[in-house]
Amino acid sequence: MGNRLVPVVLIALLAIVQAQLWFGRGGVPNVAELERELQQQKVANETARRQIEQLSAEVNDLKEGLNMVEERARQELGMVKPNEIFVQIAK
Repeated sequence: MGNRLVPVVLIALLAIVQAQLWFGRGGVPNVAELERELQQQKVANETARRQIEQLSAEVNDLKEGLNMVEERARQELGMVKPNEIFVQIAK
């Protein structure tokens, strides 16, 4: 009777381990679902990163663009802001 008990206990433990592997909290289906969610989040992060870079570039263009327009208006057209005095130094 003792010789038959060991294989039965080992088979029962194997069945418990297999059940945990397939149906438990850290089982194969759960891990596959988490990997799929991770891939979706990576795609969403990449999309958000591209949008942030684009918006940042637009902000920089607007900041730089206004400064360039103002500088060109001052140099080429001799425009001044209100309450400013234009002084031209000839060499």
